[in-house]
Amino acid sequence: MESKTYDAFERLNTILDTLRKECPWDRQQTMKSLRYLTIEEVHELSEAIVEIENLKLKIEKGEIDNETAKSQSPILNHQFMKELGDLALHLLFYCKIAEEEGLFSQADVYNAICDKLISRHPFIYDRENYHGENWEQLKMREGRRNVLEGVPATLPTLIKTIRMQEKVAGSTENTMQPTEMTEEEYGQKLFDLVDWGRRHGLNADDALSAANRRFAESHSGRPADM
Repeated sequence: MESKTYDAFERLNTILDTLRKECPWDRQQTMKSLRYLTIEEVHELSEAIVEIENLKLKIEKGEIDNETAKSQSPILNHQFMKELGDLALHLLFYCKIAEEEGLFSQADVYNAICDKLISRHPFIYDRENYHGENWEQLKMREGRRNVLEGVPATLPTLIKTIRMQEKVAGSTENTMQPTEMTEEEYGQKLFDLVDWGRRHGLNADDALSAANRRFAESHSGRPADM
């Protein structure tokens, strides 16, 4: 790692240590509280990448002139850089929490991905024992029970609903109102509602996506790209 990059990483590391000790919000965060926020950050990064790729496509097709491309490109690249930084912060945040809880260290995380990359590329690092396995076959060799193991079960549509409601309600109501309902009970009600819809020919994800669109439109005054 060149000195400039190392210095920037150490700066972020130091700032996060300070915030973890002195900022009330950062101090109370847990892996669970950060999880859905991280999902949002991933989607924001994804959108930034799509914007950049769309600009490239427009340039290739000659749909915009060079001056327009030159003016838009720095803006999109800067947004992409910011989204990468947001996600990098979250990853480092998880490492900090894990260290505090005695689970593993930052070094363990970096070494784990290094080990995996080496294991997944035997045609580079272990040519003598490489027999032509593809990526999925190499993962199966690591002990996975099926190719779908490890696929996230999170539904982005539901995360979008939570975040939109929080953003709209944040300045007008207390989002931490006391309730006698437990998380397990709340989860069961959600599960039962999805099952009710299924038995009546309604798809919960499609229905929630439509509700998200209506909600966004009602608060923006224009159609939303949901």
